[in-house]
Amino acid sequence: MKEEQQDLRPDMWVQDHGDLLFRYALVRLRDRVAAEEVVQETFLAALKGREQFKGRASERTWLVGILKHKIIDYFRRRNREIPVTALPSSEDSPEDIFDNNGKWKAEPGAWGDDPANVLEKKEFWKTFKECMADLPRRLAEIFSLREFEGLGSEEIRNLMNVSTTNLNVLLYRARLRLARCLDTNWFRTEQKEGEK
Repeated sequence: MKEEQQDLRPDMWVQDHGDLLFRYALVRLRDRVAAEEVVQETFLAALKGREQFKGRASERTWLVGILKHKIIDYFRRRNREIPVTALPSSEDSPEDIFDNNGKWKAEPGAWGDDPANVLEKKEFWKTFKECMADLPRRLAEIFSLREFEGLGSEEIRNLMNVSTTNLNVLLYRARLRLARCLDTNWFRTEQKEGEK
């Protein structure tokens, strides 16, 4: 075990992993100051708990794991301080999108490219990040906790202090807004370029 612990290089963490951890936190928190704080908390927690590093994962993976917990702690603290707000406006209600038979009123555009290919494109992630930034804070946080951090519904409900119904509505609205934004700013743009 001692040999595995010697593989950790705390003096190189900021240089080797700082940018990645900061970007990871920034996408999830959408706040530079908060992202910097959770990354600092991550390094501090890793330094204090370095004897718990077993060497089963890479140093970077271990630090990202700690960062995930720090992000969840951030949401927990923030939601204790901020009162629960009302649901976002009903601009994205199902009645606006579907008819009485459940059919699309205006069908979304075809996204064309193979999803696996899209995910590899840096430009896609830039557009995705911009779409996330356009989401209201609460929608972005709930979407991040579910899709990026992999938390279950019960954990998110407790963390964000929302009901099951409210959580489902918020997740629906976040996904719908992201789909619309990506459809407009990525997929339709790609189709136009492909037609040239």
